[in-house]
Amino acid sequence: MNNYINLIKNSYSGYWNYLKQELFFQNQWDNYFYGLIVISLLVWALEIVFPWRKKQSIFRKDFWLDIFYMFFNFFLLNLIILIALSNTVAQIFNDLLTSIGLSIYSFQLFDVDDLPKWLGLLIFFLVSDFVQWNTHRLLHRIPFLWNFHKIHHSVKEMGFAAHLRYHWMEPVVYKSLLYIPISIIGNYNAKDVSIVYFFAIIIGHLNHANLGWDYGIFKYIFNNPKMHIWHHAKQLPKHVRFGVNYGLTLSIWDYIFKTDYIPNSGKDIELGFTDDETFPEDFITQEMYPIFSRKRK
Repeated sequence: MNNYINLIKNSYSGYWNYLKQELFFQNQWDNYFYGLIVISLLVWALEIVFPWRKKQSIFRKDFWLDIFYMFFNFFLLNLIILIALSNTVAQIFNDLLTSIGLSIYSFQLFDVDDLPKWLGLLIFFLVSDFVQWNTHRLLHRIPFLWNFHKIHHSVKEMGFAAHLRYHWMEPVVYKSLLYIPISIIGNYNAKDVSIVYFFAIIIGHLNHANLGWDYGIFKYIFNNPKMHIWHHAKQLPKHVRFGVNYGLTLSIWDYIFKTDYIPNSGKDIELGFTDDETFPEDFITQEMYPIFSRKRK
C-alpha cells in the first residue's frame, strides 16, 4: 500500500514539476502548453480568414467555455487526477501480472528500437488511432458512457476549441483501453511520440473549426471539418442508431467499417443531440450531469 501512496505523491509532484518546465520553456520540442496555444491561434486565424459559416461570430457561442475546457482537460485535469490515477492503475495491473509470473513485456510483439523510427511511429499512430476509433464508438453505444460524452456533443456552434470540450471521464476510458495495445507494440520515446500527439491536436482542431475543407482525395484518409460536422449532427439518418463518422484523426476506419456519412456539405445543419435543450450550459453542472442524470432515472 505504501508503494501506491508514494506513487501517487510522486505522480503529483512529477507532473507539477513538468508543468513548471513547460511554462518556463524548459521543455522545448515537446512543449505541449505553448504548442497548444500556437496551434489554437493558427487554426483560429484560419477560421477568421476562411470562415465556412460566415454569419457565425468569431467569438461564437460558448467560445470562452471551450477555451476553459481546452486548458482544463489538457493540463489541469492531469494535475488533479489523471496522471496519478493512470500511473496507479498501470502499476496495479503490472503487479497483478507479476504475481502470476508475467509482465507487460511478456506480450510485447516487437522492440520498436529494432525498427526504423518512422515505421515505429507509424505503427504507434495507426494502432492508437484505431483503438481510439473503437473507444469513440463505445462512448456512443453504451448509455453509461454516452452520458459523459454528451458534454462534447452539447456544442451548438463548431469552432477549434470544441475539440477539447469533454468530461474528465473520457480520457480515463481512452487511456485504459489504449494501455495494453500500446504496451504490446513496445516502448516509445516520449519526444518521438510528441510528433504524433501534435499532429492529432492539429487534425482535431481543424475537424471542429469553422472551415469548409475536406482535403480532396485525402478525405478518405484524414478526418476533416466537412466529415466531422455530421458526427455532431442533431438529426441522425434513419438507418443509424448510435452515430456516424467516429474517426478522430483518420477517416479511413469509417470508410472501411461503413460508418461514414456525408450526404451533403452539412454547412448549416443543427448540432447537438435529442433533448439537448435541457442540457446544462455551465462547466460545473456539465461535469456533474452524469451523476444527476442517473439519480433522475
